[in-house]
Amino acid sequence: MLSINQDKRLWFIELIAWWEGRISASHLMRQFGISRTQAQKDILYYQQLLPGNLLYHASHKGFLPQANFQHAYSSGDVVEYLNWISHQDAIADVSTALPYTTLSLPKRQVSADIIRVLVTAIRQKRRVDVDYVSVSNPDRQGRIIVPHHFVSAGLRWHLRAYCEKSKGFRDFVLSRFRGVPELMGKTNISADQDSGWITELYLEFQPDPRLKPAQQEVLAHDYQMQNGKLLIHSRACLAQYVLQEMQVNIRDIDISPEAQQLVLVNLNHIKPWLFEEKS
Repeated sequence: MLSINQDKRLWFIELIAWWEGRISASHLMRQFGISRTQAQKDILYYQQLLPGNLLYHASHKGFLPQANFQHAYSSGDVVEYLNWISHQDAIADVSTALPYTTLSLPKRQVSADIIRVLVTAIRQKRRVDVDYVSVSNPDRQGRIIVPHHFVSAGLRWHLRAYCEKSKGFRDFVLSRFRGVPELMGKTNISADQDSGWITELYLEFQPDPRLKPAQQEVLAHDYQMQNGKLLIHSRACLAQYVLQEMQVNIRDIDISPEAQQLVLVNLNHIKPWLFEEKS
């Protein structure tokens, strides 16, 4: 029977090999603070358990996933990898876990081939030639982008990137990339030039004033408001996603206060950053 720590390392081997296209002893050493000898043993053990998954390539100085790769420890869902990027810890200590359940929500299909290229582009500061579709333009459109951050926006993961076609920084829904992106040359474009990214602001919420005082008090307690106000820090380009997650509608003035519950107080301050063109 595997120990919890060894099981975590096998999960990590599979996760990184699949989504980044390469796993080496150095990955394990950095992540778990183990020796090179132990890291090599872990990879060898994984190969013994799943002999068709990984093959060592000297030119890559690591083990690469094979065409018949089978997921035994990871789910193969891109959200699992992106959550690891965000939290650097996707498996809890089961010895202290409490019973719980989660909602069954639809998965967004994202190819590992796409993620591998985007991860490399971000780390190496390179341009990427991609095909992309949207609801307004369902036909594939080729464009060259420079990605700089993955963004979790509730049910969807986005990619924040500079788009040469639009001549500006845009949000791209990960599940709408098609084909295999092509890595291109280096670029000097970075997140530091993205005004929507580097500009930080606070969204100020309060209970809908149409609610009765007792109802407003319920909401103030729910959100641990100070002086009847809730402040949420955000990058400017992500403000509209905060509104979506808080279920605050700034367009429909006829929505009932029981449905709306919260209102955005500083709309005029936030509005310039809302509803910018999305890709």
